Amino acid sequence: METVYICQSDALEEGGKGVRFSVMAGSDEATGFVIRYAGGVHAYLNRCAHVPVELDWNPGEFLESSGLYIMCATHGAIYEPETGHCSGGPCRGSRLRKLAVTEVDSKVVWTPDDYVRPVLA
Repeated sequence: METVYICQSDALEEGGKGVRFSVMAGSDEATGFVIRYAGGVHAYLNRCAHVPVELDWNPGEFLESSGLYIMCATHGAIYEPETGHCSGGPCRGSRLRKLAVTEVDSKVVWTPDDYVRPVLA
């Protein structure tokens, strides 16, 4: 599959706000998000593993105050930014659905898969 442009690399600050983007998850419209953590970019479907609600507190705000974990604004579940593994809260042991992102020429690009695809225009 072809890659999809998400944002410029410098739009993601270490431990800062993420960038949301529209996706189709199965037959549902949804959002994905990308953050910078530990020097790398990490992207996930914006859906809590406990109950399928979006994670961010305000648009793009996925990390809790220490910047060490992704936190669900609804249930307080905490996820490891590099793996999406839930290490605390009601979905402990579950994980977020990881999306394949890379940085190429100062751009963050996403490679869709069979389940999470771009929204058709």
